[in-house]
Amino acid sequence: MPPYTITYFAVRGRCEAIRMLLADQGHTWRKEVLNQDKCQAGELKSSCDCRYPKLTDGDFTVYQSNAILRYLARQFGLYGKDDQEATLLDVTNEDVEDLRRKYLNLIYFHYDDGKEEYVRDLPNKLKLFEDLLRNNQGGKGFIVGDQISFVDYNLLDLLRIHQTLAPGCLDAFPLLFAYVDRLSSRYKLKTYLSSSQHSDLPINCNGKE
Repeated sequence: MPPYTITYFAVRGRCEAIRMLLADQGHTWRKEVLNQDKCQAGELKSSCDCRYPKLTDGDFTVYQSNAILRYLARQFGLYGKDDQEATLLDVTNEDVEDLRRKYLNLIYFHYDDGKEEYVRDLPNKLKLFEDLLRNNQGGKGFIVGDQISFVDYNLLDLLRIHQTLAPGCLDAFPLLFAYVDRLSSRYKLKTYLSSSQHSDLPINCNGKE
């Protein structure tokens, strides 16, 4: 039996970066799928459901996507080489989450009347990540430091879903474009991204992307 169980809806959503991390690190997981009826308009029907995804590791349970990413990062050495790098990763992950929250607000509440403006303003948001890459070894490696981290999986997921939302959005950001291509080509991660485990899942609960 796989050591991990992931409990979530049958969507990529807030869980996909976790799946990508596990796949790239060579780990499998068992799935427990939540009732899809509760995955509506970005608002879950009970306070407990709001804490999903859930990761079970033996008799230990972790809720919340970023807490799970950090838990796995500590297990697999994906949290920087020292306290300073770990802090930079925390800061950068907050930047990723700032953009993700804006994306989710668009998807669930303002898609029809706000997509055009969101896409028009997107370069202003992406520039931060292009600059962060450029300032870290010229943008040829990872977002922080010289090894992959939990933030790379979170950022990679976010950039890929923006490529679906706005094809060509990375054309003006050559470092980000190469970053997505480079990380997505990692053998184990590429295998996962090419599998039905990934491709058969919609990005969001409401079918918009």
